[in-house]
Amino acid sequence: MKVEQLTCSIGAELIGVNLADAVHDDGLFAEIRAQLLKHRVVFLRDQDITRAEHVAFARRFGELEDHPVAGSDPEHPGLVQIYKRPDQPMDRYENAWHTDATWREAPPMGCVLRCVECPPVGGDTMWANMVLAYENLPEDVKLKIANLRARHSIEASFGAAMPIEKRLGLKAMYPDAEHPVVRTHPDTGEKVLFVNAFTTHFSNYHTPDRVRFGQDANPGASELLRYLISQAYIPEYQVRWRWKPNSIAIWDNRSTQHYAVMDYPPCHRKMERAGIIGDKTY
Repeated sequence: MKVEQLTCSIGAELIGVNLADAVHDDGLFAEIRAQLLKHRVVFLRDQDITRAEHVAFARRFGELEDHPVAGSDPEHPGLVQIYKRPDQPMDRYENAWHTDATWREAPPMGCVLRCVECPPVGGDTMWANMVLAYENLPEDVKLKIANLRARHSIEASFGAAMPIEKRLGLKAMYPDAEHPVVRTHPDTGEKVLFVNAFTTHFSNYHTPDRVRFGQDANPGASELLRYLISQAYIPEYQVRWRWKPNSIAIWDNRSTQHYAVMDYPPCHRKMERAGIIGDKTY
């Protein structure tokens, strides 16, 4: 297996690998997993694999999860179909920097995303290294956020455009999750800046050491959260991947954010994603 690093901060392409082989080859799978932990997102071209092989490979990392809003392939539970068609309004859930499903108490460990069909130009996806984003924060900001926790909401994102009854029903099924603003990666021990487009507010900001009067609470918290979320926008932390049919991206959802660039209407873009169940944050 040849490993070609794509940027100085994140991303590598794995060359000469067939993911179908890694379903049964423990050594090959261990090597892919090691490269994933090192580079945070790894890419492969020309992976003409079946849906069953896609699911079987992803399950080597752990059990798969379904998505309550996006549809899954009925014959392969856990394989979420992200299909964009020119005859449908383009939803805007992807073109924001986010970490998948942080509105869950245990967000996904990672994802395996395969391109089925894509436009000839456009529709790239970008990833950002949120370990590096944390490392490069000013020391006073690190001290300020060390013990902060934040809420993440599916209601305020996927549910926002739904009728109120359906939106509240979605929130009842998936109450806002609370996570530390600085997460510890369970495999590497690294500290990760863990706020994104699903994050609505800090849940323990309003304390005497931060707030003199009530009027300090909202602007102080919202400006800090906006600043932290904006760290994913820094180009030096990013990699950008151009899709082709049968290209695959595998990313560590615990240490990255990603952004699907929506610059391709009115073309088709069909992607299939297997999300791997993760652990509770700490």
